[in-house]
Amino acid sequence: MSRFEQFMRLSGYDIAGAYRELRAFPAGSREEIDRAQKTAARAIAGFHAAHNPLYRSKVPHGLPERWEDLPIMVKSDYQKPLPLLLSDGMRPKDQYLSSTSGSSGHPFSFAKDKACHAWSWALIRDRFLWHGITLASRQARVYGIPLDRSQYLAERLKDRLMNRLRLPVFDLSDAALGRFARKFRSSKFEYLYGYTSALVIFARYLTREGIDLRAWCPTLRLCIVTSETCTPEDTEVLRRGFGVNVVKEYGASEAGVIAFENSAGELIVSEENLLLEIVDDDGNILPGGSTGSILITDLRNRAMPFIRYRIGDMGSLAAPPAESADARMRLRSLEGRTNDVIQLPSGKRAAGMTFYYISRRVLEASGVLKEFVIRQTAPADFTFDVVTERPLTHEDEELIHGILDRYLEPGLNLTIRRVERIVRPPSGKIRHFTSELPQ
Repeated sequence: MSRFEQFMRLSGYDIAGAYRELRAFPAGSREEIDRAQKTAARAIAGFHAAHNPLYRSKVPHGLPERWEDLPIMVKSDYQKPLPLLLSDGMRPKDQYLSSTSGSSGHPFSFAKDKACHAWSWALIRDRFLWHGITLASRQARVYGIPLDRSQYLAERLKDRLMNRLRLPVFDLSDAALGRFARKFRSSKFEYLYGYTSALVIFARYLTREGIDLRAWCPTLRLCIVTSETCTPEDTEVLRRGFGVNVVKEYGASEAGVIAFENSAGELIVSEENLLLEIVDDDGNILPGGSTGSILITDLRNRAMPFIRYRIGDMGSLAAPPAESADARMRLRSLEGRTNDVIQLPSGKRAAGMTFYYISRRVLEASGVLKEFVIRQTAPADFTFDVVTERPLTHEDEELIHGILDRYLEPGLNLTIRRVERIVRPPSGKIRHFTSELPQ
């Protein structure tokens, strides 16, 4: 058991126990998977219909006979004070709490009960073992970090417990990348983990500078990309830059790992924890192989009802190959998780996911932000379109300007426009940051 797992156990999260249960899941039989999922889905929907005020309001007459007649939940359903979202008798302090802007730009806070969160980590442990790493393996983390002091310290404590060194993506200049690369000479990293766009920038830097990372760090064996689309071209850049295999993870803060790539290059859906459906614009379930909106039902979360929840991504599912011993569904395609790189007047670069932390900070500080998109029109010029509960005050705008200065650099020009709604592209997916500069 890793230090992290020991700490989590003392905090009430029994990851080892959840892992033992997860290993009993009938992954080799499609019929048994379908039966287990159907039973778990009806059970969690029934629990929330009986015990959760939010879900009771969605099914005032009880559960319909057909699963597909249940309402589809959307992000705006959860944009309420957290106590109004929790099931009867559950207190925020007894749950795992977090918040997300979502890659589609809809921020909200959420809760998971401790058993559910332990299951999420048990699944990560299982997927990592597919590739020979554990929760104790040394990680080089190319990721963001909240700059609020208490959250910053909490993340740094987690980094220590999880044996990982973090390269924050807010500065991806050559100087910063060079400092990070030199860490590989003195630390026995086993894998890289982080945002696709930031890792691609790092890999290109290594290639450009002629740095053989495997020579500097012979223990390195894997690169895991998350949060953004990783194209075949990106994969090739990463393999060439790091000299290791690349594995894709698809997840969301509120749902955990949704799909994880196996050694055959297939994205295996986390059917132990989640039920995935693909629907059209009217909510009708599409036949296998069709592309549509992804709905997720969290089969474990009793704190909040993520039931037929529209995650905000488009994708398609595929049945397992007939010869495969793993009967879980494959995520055949995923659309709409690409972020551009921020280029600043100083020459500094940052990942587009930086705006995830900015939006989360605004959400937590003021509570007014509901939806947003940001466009960079010039190195120093940004346009911030926001949907808010009320008109922004001067103090709100000063807060946003201050956070932008802190996370990126001072002196940027930010135009804040309050709009009634965010216009969606044909795919239905909103990219929360778009650069209009040459990349």
